[in-house]
Amino acid sequence: MKFADRVNKVKPSFTLEMTSRAAELKHQGFDVVNFSAGQPDFNTPDNIINAAKKAMDDGLTKYTPGSGMIELRNAVCKKVKRENDLDISSEQVLVSNGEKQSLYLACQSLFQRGDEVIIFKPYWVSFPEFVTLSDATPVLIDTSSANNFEPDISQLEAVKNNNTKGVIINSPSNPTGAVWSQEKIIEILKIAEENDWIVISDECYERLVFDGQNIISQKLADDNNIKANIITCMSMSKTYAMTGWRIGYAFGRVEIIKAMSKIQGQATSCANSIGQAASIEALTGSQVEVENMINKFKKRRDYMVKALKNIPEVSCPTPGGAFYAFPNFGYYIEKSFKEKTISNSFDLCDLFLNEGHVATIPGDGFGAPGYVRFSYAIDEKTIDEGINRVRKIIDKIK
Repeated sequence: MKFADRVNKVKPSFTLEMTSRAAELKHQGFDVVNFSAGQPDFNTPDNIINAAKKAMDDGLTKYTPGSGMIELRNAVCKKVKRENDLDISSEQVLVSNGEKQSLYLACQSLFQRGDEVIIFKPYWVSFPEFVTLSDATPVLIDTSSANNFEPDISQLEAVKNNNTKGVIINSPSNPTGAVWSQEKIIEILKIAEENDWIVISDECYERLVFDGQNIISQKLADDNNIKANIITCMSMSKTYAMTGWRIGYAFGRVEIIKAMSKIQGQATSCANSIGQAASIEALTGSQVEVENMINKFKKRRDYMVKALKNIPEVSCPTPGGAFYAFPNFGYYIEKSFKEKTISNSFDLCDLFLNEGHVATIPGDGFGAPGYVRFSYAIDEKTIDEGINRVRKIIDKIK
């Protein structure tokens, strides 16, 4: 059967593939340490679960407006005012089936054939695919761990041309956990304003910051009188341990939100009503459990980074946010294990999984050869066990 060309253009999600392989091994009875998970290991807080139960009991099981329940959009406005010091209206908000859909809709609404969109490496795996699926071309820019994975502005100047239509920002970052400096984001926003680029700001991990304050792109723009056209995408999944509920939202200029809503209306009608009702409680109810999660993630971060740095020839920058460490195992690429050459980080992660039953995510898939992503959304005892298994494998690499 012949499929449409877009199927062949897009790459499968290797992060989901690795998670599935780990789950299959666990199902077979193996003791798997899963560092591949891109989700909190905590359950959704009770107050949010109870709000969902009440919504079902109250009959909130029908379609909602395509852009989301007005009560939830108003709750987003209150959250954005309370936590991000921004004034937005409900007309500027679109609720979607997870932030991933918000990002996809933004690309579908704003980019087309002939357009170029700047993406910084290492990137979240779906960014280039979203751009490709909109028939535009992703333009990838290298960064370095020595500079906190922040881009050199001269690189943007070098690649920009009349076809450049947008740039995607992700801080705190998946996969690196890096939190970019305010100064760097402001520089990028100024270039976007000067060149009339769209800025898609993925703020998925904006609450999960451990060292200092995180200020989102739109607030930085407002405070510095930058008129860049920014679409901000946020998630219920990471902050509130709601990955399976599939609720996210975007806010920006009304005309862009309406365009995104138009496409969503034909694709999925609306986000699920029960998840929306639960999200109202998440945004407006007690935030105590969120703070508890953040404190636990910070403690785990420190524990994991220290353990990874104790592996010979491995360097690991301390991430400022999210729940990922991104160590560099480049020393071990092109070396061998049991007479088999390790050609890239895909081979290395296969080795960790097959020999040690430790699931990790290869950096090559994020545009970062030699790196490996470890999630610390897992308890310290399991972190210790998993890193020890990795260390034993590393000791056998020649």
